[in-house]
Amino acid sequence: LPQERGGNNSFTHEALTLKYKLDNQFELVFVVGFQKILTLTYVDKLIDDVHKEFRDKYRNEFQQKGALGLLNGTFDFKDDFMRLLRDAEESSRVRAPTVMKTFEQSLKSQKTVKCMIETRGEKPKEKVKNKKNKGSKKEGTEAAAAPNKASGGDKQPSAAGDKEELTKDEILQKNREEFFRRHMKAGEKSRSPKPDAQKEKGKKPRVWDLGNSNAKVLDYSNSATNGSAEACPVEEFDPDMALGDKNREPGRLYDLEYDSEDEAEEEKVVQNTSKPSVKKGGLGGMFGMLKGLVGSKSLTREDMDPVLEKMKDHLIAKNVAAEIAVQLCESVAKKLEGKVMGTFTTVTSTVKQALQEALVQILQPQRRVDVLRDVMDAQRHRRPYVVTFCGVNGVGKSTNLAKISFWLIENGFSVLIAACDTFRAGAVEQLRTHTRRLNALHPPESHGGRTMVQLYEKGYGKDAAGIAMEAISYARNQGFDVVLVDTAGRMQDNAPLMTALAKLIAVNAPDLVLFVGEALVGNEAVDQLVKFNKALADHSMAQTPRLIDGIVLTKFDTIDDKVGAAISMTYITSKPIVFVGTGQTYCDLRSLNAKAVVAALMKA
Repeated sequence: LPQERGGNNSFTHEALTLKYKLDNQFELVFVVGFQKILTLTYVDKLIDDVHKEFRDKYRNEFQQKGALGLLNGTFDFKDDFMRLLRDAEESSRVRAPTVMKTFEQSLKSQKTVKCMIETRGEKPKEKVKNKKNKGSKKEGTEAAAAPNKASGGDKQPSAAGDKEELTKDEILQKNREEFFRRHMKAGEKSRSPKPDAQKEKGKKPRVWDLGNSNAKVLDYSNSATNGSAEACPVEEFDPDMALGDKNREPGRLYDLEYDSEDEAEEEKVVQNTSKPSVKKGGLGGMFGMLKGLVGSKSLTREDMDPVLEKMKDHLIAKNVAAEIAVQLCESVAKKLEGKVMGTFTTVTSTVKQALQEALVQILQPQRRVDVLRDVMDAQRHRRPYVVTFCGVNGVGKSTNLAKISFWLIENGFSVLIAACDTFRAGAVEQLRTHTRRLNALHPPESHGGRTMVQLYEKGYGKDAAGIAMEAISYARNQGFDVVLVDTAGRMQDNAPLMTALAKLIAVNAPDLVLFVGEALVGNEAVDQLVKFNKALADHSMAQTPRLIDGIVLTKFDTIDDKVGAAISMTYITSKPIVFVGTGQTYCDLRSLNAKAVVAALMKA
């Protein structure tokens, strides 16, 4: 219920099943528990009867003391419950098994033999009629075509006469000349005029704005770093381009922000335009303002359905997965049904407020991941803190791994990056470049001669689980604080690659498994997370398989206010969004602000 999954009125945990019913008027929850293996047909009747009996018996006390006042006091309902349970059990036993109908009771017995006999003459007659109609149409078209032929008949003899005068070879030659003439004209039109200045022959190397013109730095042919964990050569570059914001506080992870000034301006405009209408309309304007208000009335499903339908469409338009939007609206309806409204409250505002509260609750899951605290705890035990990144292709795993490395280095922790993407071409070189950049921003001289970030790589085509194990062992021996394991991107339907990922996680037992997903996806977010978790559970040898612990939401700067992927991902996994990627520089990393995301989601 706190996770806003009230749309389903049952919950299964191991061998037990719970069914529940909400009473929103008195804020009560009625729950019945039973063994999952039992097929009890009377459970729904029992919970309805208990709900009705309990309300009727203690209605006055609820109104005087409230629900908590009654439940904290003394009340005797045991005898009533046992009576209702006996009645429900007997009603299920009394119900006789369904008896098969006799032939006389069936619909087939009411049909006569005559109506079941098919007369073969009917269908051919219809076909004949259709054929006649088609024939008449053909006759009409032939008649219409006849005058055209008559009119064109004068020209045909002359053309035939010309062809008779020419031989076959001459006719073929003439046709070829016409064909080539047409194509030459078309080619001349499509060709653009040649430029006066001719291009210089030979290729010139392209010079990139942020690149290094030194050819020796770009030459990796004799590099000694491949297959070892030695520090990469330091590259000179502009640090302002890599850092972005100069006024930031080093090491701080800022909250995600959302500017709601547009909403305030819209509200002012609405207020200004509504004032003249009250003066002009007089009493009519006053009644118009009061239209739609509910006074001391309990909400029904019929009242909420139109509003919920609009809310559902709004959520889907904001990129929330369709399935999740339906479940959310169902949960809000269950929570509000039967609840007594205030005097000056509209149904729309009440439903919107309940939905906002539900969305904030979803984005604040039960377990909060505090990476810095966990790293310090691992330091006390003299072992590295291991984080594994997984996700589908092209979502930004390596880029955001580099951002998280930069954030950890600014907080004083040394990082070892394990290049376990041994499949994608250029994956190791990408991490090598990030390592050089990070070492240039935080050179060993600034940290007492200590190298803050290193790359551990063994090239391509190797076993990723083995490389991760060697990297963790190397980090333990060299005294690194954090190991960040980069894995290859894989689609959730690729069984061999999902098995390899499950093996890597099962063998190395990382402290944190982060799923990297992009904010651009809609329904696909649900499919990815469900199948990743399922694959990790299915392919793990452990009795309690290791699943995804948290989410890194990338490309958040590309979606404006369509932030629905955040809701879809947290709802389906009940796991927190640990980091949010908001740009291309190392500083573009944020922590999730639930209220800011909900404000963007509810914006019209």
